[in-house]
Amino acid sequence: MAHVSAAERRPQLIKAAIDLMARKGAAAGSTRAIAAELGVAQATVHYIFGTKEDLYRAVMDQLTEDLIAQVEQAAPEDAGFEETIAALAGALWRMVSEESTSYHLLTELSLLALSTPKLSVAGQAHYRGVIEVTARLMGEAATRAGHELSQPAETVARFFLAGFDGLTVQHLYAPDAAAETLGLRSLVSATTALATGQLGLAEVPTD
Repeated sequence: MAHVSAAERRPQLIKAAIDLMARKGAAAGSTRAIAAELGVAQATVHYIFGTKEDLYRAVMDQLTEDLIAQVEQAAPEDAGFEETIAALAGALWRMVSEESTSYHLLTELSLLALSTPKLSVAGQAHYRGVIEVTARLMGEAATRAGHELSQPAETVARFFLAGFDGLTVQHLYAPDAAAETLGLRSLVSATTALATGQLGLAEVPTD
C-alpha cells in the first residue's frame, strides 16, 4: 500500500469525521469510528491530531471556513446596504433549511464546546470568525452604498447574528415557514435601521 503523508491524510480524516458525525451526530465521532470510516488504523488519527478534541477543533475550523466562504460568495458587489443584508440572511438561511446537515453539526459542536474545556477555544474562535466576517461585509456594504454606520460594524453584526441564531433555534424546535419568512424580513429591516440610525435604542436596566 502506498504511503500517504500526514499532510494528505489530515484533510481526508477531517472529511471522514464530518461525514460520520453529520450522519450519526457528534457523539458518534470517536477516533475509532472515524478511523473506520476512512479505513485506516486508529493510531493514524492519534498520530495526526493527537486527541479527539484536536480532531473536533479541526472539524469545527473546516465547517467554519466553509460557512464563511459561502456567506462571502453571497455578498453582492453592486447592491445597496439593505440588499446586501438580505442576501447574507438568505444565504445563511439556505444553509439552515437546505444544507442543514453541516450547519446543524457545527451548531452541535459549538454547543458541545460550551461544556468541554478542551473545545472552548475552538468554539470561541468559530464565533469570533463569523462575527468578524459579518462585520467586514456590513462595513463594505455601507461604504459601497455611501452610508456611515451609526453603530460600530461589530455591534451591527452581533445584532444581526443574535437575531439569526434565535430564528435558527425556532426553526429547529418549532418550525413555521410563514413566521420564519416574516422573521427574516424583520431582522433585515431592523438591522438596516440600527446601522443607519433609524432604530431608537431604549435604556435597559442591567443591575
